[in-house]
Amino acid sequence: MKLKIRKAFQHRGKNSSLNMRLLLISNSTNPGEEYLGYPAEYIKAFLGEKPLKALFIPYAAVTFSYDAYEEKVSARFRALGHEIISIHHFPDPVEAVKMASAIIVGGGNTWKLLKMIRDNNLIDIIKQKVTGGTPYIGWSAGANVVCPTIKTTNDMPVVEPDSMGAFNLVHFQINPHYTDSNLPGHAGETREQRIEEFIEANPGIYVAGLREGTLLLRENETLRLYGSKKIRIFKKGSNPAEFGESDDLSFMLR
Repeated sequence: MKLKIRKAFQHRGKNSSLNMRLLLISNSTNPGEEYLGYPAEYIKAFLGEKPLKALFIPYAAVTFSYDAYEEKVSARFRALGHEIISIHHFPDPVEAVKMASAIIVGGGNTWKLLKMIRDNNLIDIIKQKVTGGTPYIGWSAGANVVCPTIKTTNDMPVVEPDSMGAFNLVHFQINPHYTDSNLPGHAGETREQRIEEFIEANPGIYVAGLREGTLLLRENETLRLYGSKKIRIFKKGSNPAEFGESDDLSFMLR
């Protein structure tokens, strides 16, 4: 399994004019697993064998401190052979991004994450860094913000950013933690119904329902799914479709 992951994640974009690499993870932890357990080997293969010091963005934290978040993520990355340092230690967040060898964006509340990113003027510099070849890893909210907007987040808007516009590093929307289930006795909309509302109001945009235990890898103009479940793709005028690891999802990048 580890060999399969390493081969799949070998960087293939060295000769391309676009050198973008994204690892977009639905959730950090599956039931019964340690923190960042299931994506650990994917993260290791994505970052490579050479130790690096990545910039961590903890802004999605609401009920716990940035220091506590950094410590939790740092312990996991050290076990994979890499170091992280949180952006909140830097007096100038823009300069911190400019110096980053990799960018890691943790999950939490997407609204809080985007507000802090926008308040610190990080949209343009992060987009510039990532399109220039700096690897990007994000889970949950950190995956949401690579989209054109955060309109497909599941989170409550506990704060109000000045815009819902995000990094626009992919031209489709992600719904992390996507589930087909509906709790017994729950009379509200299912996740699928909510996404159908989005595509009705936003025709022409794909929405990727990214289930727990799965992740997306973008290597330049190639997009593929990895993990234990399939992804559910929505677009107005088409029936929702299921895709797996053997499928090429690059059509959503165009």
